[in-house]
Amino acid sequence: MTGPEKMRALLAERQGGHSLPQAFYVDPAVHEFDLQAIFHRQWIQAGLESEIPNPGDYLTMTIGASPIVILRNQHGGIAGFFNTCRHRGAQICAGQGHARRLVCPYHQWTYDLGGKLLKAGRMQDDFDVSAYQLRPVRIETVAGLIFVCLSDDPPEFGSFRAELEPMLEPHGLRNAKVAYTATLVERADWKLVMENARECYHCRTAHPQLMRSFSDFTAPDVSGRTQAWLADFDARCKSRGLKSGSVVGPWYELGRYPLTEGVVSYTMDGKPAVAKTLGQVGDGNVGAMWWAVQPSGFNHVVGDYGFFFQALPTGPRETTVTGKWIVHQDAVEGVDYDLGRLTEVWNATNDQDRALAENNQRGVNSIAYVPGPYSPIAEQLVLRFTDWYCAAVETFVARRK
Repeated sequence: MTGPEKMRALLAERQGGHSLPQAFYVDPAVHEFDLQAIFHRQWIQAGLESEIPNPGDYLTMTIGASPIVILRNQHGGIAGFFNTCRHRGAQICAGQGHARRLVCPYHQWTYDLGGKLLKAGRMQDDFDVSAYQLRPVRIETVAGLIFVCLSDDPPEFGSFRAELEPMLEPHGLRNAKVAYTATLVERADWKLVMENARECYHCRTAHPQLMRSFSDFTAPDVSGRTQAWLADFDARCKSRGLKSGSVVGPWYELGRYPLTEGVVSYTMDGKPAVAKTLGQVGDGNVGAMWWAVQPSGFNHVVGDYGFFFQALPTGPRETTVTGKWIVHQDAVEGVDYDLGRLTEVWNATNDQDRALAENNQRGVNSIAYVPGPYSPIAEQLVLRFTDWYCAAVETFVARRK
């Protein structure tokens, strides 16, 4: 059975309102299909514009098996390329850094910041360097964020920008920096990792640190909010010129939500972790600005810092999770914030979620596994995620008839 035929058969097995058939979570062939149908075709949040402020600054990431490099070019714009030399395919850049030219470490083929091949030593006299530019990847920016898509036919981005920009811009991410990055390798399929990340059904018992401050916007009936509390929150946001409410798009969701009453940040005591507020947010008592991007990320920005979560598949039943903590560019560690206090809530939450996802994977591996029903109350966002995933797979398969 070919890949598309197999996926059609699996989609036909799916029962609405339930978790996915087992093969979606365990089959190496499905993993490879997901890379082609999902991760090679969707917008992936790659970082902050402020991470590459000057011409020649670059950052790298790998999507599926494809390394890419994102850089500030000689004109001050942001460009992205497949991080693969046009000679024999070696990876050119690693990590994050600065370079006047991109030089392949294997045979020193040299490219400018626009991807143009400048030098290829010991080639024949009539060798045409103009035929061997680096292959570009699509780049979009919004409110200080960088997004990348490997497809030449990416999903429409304009509506996402129009919704996110006015809500996120006041948080000043163009004037922010990454204070800390943490990476976890989770022994679980990326879809199990993301299903876990899309609900708080498990939070009361699994995340004691997070629940000191988090008000569950994914299940309004159990959030403990009162109308007076919500009205006060909306009025406070409006007085600061901040848009509140929520938006659900074709591949994204976003909104501004209150934290637990009396809390202003994701910290153990609910007080700010960073002395300098992030953007134009007054005293920082503005709840949480949240956005999630299918297939693999979610983000929270409160008055004093931001937390970005990215989950990328790195093998069958293996997912690499990256967490980034964002603070004002002028905030100084040890003066304006203590790194341990800044990171303790989300570090604990990520580690707890890793254990939950890996435990989920072990159970799903069993011959006893059959798809179970999602809670229409507590798992609405999980169902939205799996519906989106199945629709994306179906669209990809349909194009291969």
